Amino acid sequence: MCGIVGYIGNEDAPAILLKGLSNLEYRGYDSAGIALLNSEGVHVFKEKGRIAALEKHIDPSIHATLGIGHTRWATHGEPNKRNAHPHQSASGRLTIVHNGVIENFVQLREQYLQGVSLKSETDTEIVVQVIEKFVKEGLGVEAALMKTLKFVKGSYAIALLDAENPDMLYVAKNKSPLLIGVGDGFHVVASDATAMIQKTRRYVELMDGEIVELTRDSYVLKDLDGNVQEREPYTVSFDAKDMEKGTYPHYMIKEIDEQPAVIRRLLQNYTGKDGKLATDTAIAEALNAADRLYIVACGTSYHAGLVGKHLLEKIAGIPTEVHISSEFSYNMPLLSKKPLFIFISQSGETADSRAVLVKVKKLGYPTLTMTNVEGSTLYREADYKMLLYAGPEIAVASTKAYTAMIAVFSVMAATLATAKGLTLGFDPVHEMSLAALAMEQMIDEKAQLQEIARDYLSITRNAFYIGRGLDYYVCMEAALKLKEVSYIQAEGFAGGELKHGTIALIEDGTPVLAFATQEAVNDHIRGNVQEVAARGAHTCVISMKDVTDRPGDSIILPKVHEYFTPLVCAVPLQLIAYYAALQNECDVDKPRNLAKSVTVE
Repeated sequence: MCGIVGYIGNEDAPAILLKGLSNLEYRGYDSAGIALLNSEGVHVFKEKGRIAALEKHIDPSIHATLGIGHTRWATHGEPNKRNAHPHQSASGRLTIVHNGVIENFVQLREQYLQGVSLKSETDTEIVVQVIEKFVKEGLGVEAALMKTLKFVKGSYAIALLDAENPDMLYVAKNKSPLLIGVGDGFHVVASDATAMIQKTRRYVELMDGEIVELTRDSYVLKDLDGNVQEREPYTVSFDAKDMEKGTYPHYMIKEIDEQPAVIRRLLQNYTGKDGKLATDTAIAEALNAADRLYIVACGTSYHAGLVGKHLLEKIAGIPTEVHISSEFSYNMPLLSKKPLFIFISQSGETADSRAVLVKVKKLGYPTLTMTNVEGSTLYREADYKMLLYAGPEIAVASTKAYTAMIAVFSVMAATLATAKGLTLGFDPVHEMSLAALAMEQMIDEKAQLQEIARDYLSITRNAFYIGRGLDYYVCMEAALKLKEVSYIQAEGFAGGELKHGTIALIEDGTPVLAFATQEAVNDHIRGNVQEVAARGAHTCVISMKDVTDRPGDSIILPKVHEYFTPLVCAVPLQLIAYYAALQNECDVDKPRNLAKSVTVE
């Protein structure tokens, strides 16, 4: 959600800012804008829609080496040019871009801005107007920014220009992610490192309640009381080449194809010298010391967490619950005596999950974050961390991060079981390697899966996925993938629940896709398929070779251990959604109304 970029240096700022905004397109947005500061003053350009539309309206004759940019995902005010960022103070001296939500913007407006004419409907404009009010009362810009932020309630990532100081860029953060990129004779600002990876791989993390003064050659971090904070840069593990699509038409299909390599990379990073899976000893001890694990996540991560619960309970024997972050934060259940909380987030910046993390840390409970982004907020603030090693995931619809999450849960469950002296009965490294190979085989079946999408989903507005056991969790993710990229209304159900209400929706031609990979419930899910077929459903069965397959099944997956079936099932569910989206002429990588990183509650 929303993206911020900034640059102060000696090069052409417009080109750098536009490239940075383009790199952030995957986060989701509905308008974009930049502000440039040079000897002639501040120049603001903003447009509703894509960055390409913005670029057409930027005056190419304007040269500047200082500027800020923004992609907006509307929260306050409809998506239009007037509400797009940047916003300026009444005099035009101060220019701001902002991510997050200012919860008390009405009170700020009523208390400080009586008589000030506002140009937008945004909470952001309130902030820049209040800062200017304090400047007019005699404070310097930095002091005015600090004073304003002490009154602000909510989340923010801010970049601020002062027309009277062309050698300074001000930055501030609370809850919303923001980084400072360090270069030779320049500094950049970015919502995440992918935005400015073409300029630098060295970044400084900002903590909540901090501001930064940026010049071309220096950065000074302070808290809101003016106390200087010391923090060295860190180096991100990927580079600009990792952000490229190459010959692929979309990031989503590229990232689907990368999944077997991600599983193998995970095995390399989580396998010890003895050839067995291993995690940090402190992590294993903390997890095994807990009497119950609480997995907290949203969306696709939540679905991965459901699979994780199955693995942790069946393999490691640890009672586990899975909760939706946004519900858990305000409706915490009764907890066990020795809980440990596991937070799953591709970006490590999910606001709902972070709200829970902050709450449980105040209660003194141990926390672990499973994320793809080293140095992200959830990564920094948790007691323990496990990386996904999936590489940058650009498409809004998560694919390789989802399978990486399941794979890390497999590593976690196996290592915990070994630490407890339990007998696994299988070699997890070998079985996960076989799963990666099976995923490759399914990736090679694109033509068949495209045909499935055409035969079942080309002229429908709704579809159902059904399964039992692990397959039920797979169905929930399959339905989410289909609706988020193709806009087909889809639901994933436990097969046995059909007769308790849902079967009333089945009529002639209704697509019902069934996953049948679990031997213990194969007969039951087959019965459910017959139930919907008898009522006119157009059924498709996805089964597993030599375990659950039967004549007439539409897709037969290569055989793998039952614990790793969700890894293999992920490929067809993702490819079916991808090809359905192409059929419906949808924007595959940037579905409407969605954001990659949900950084507001």
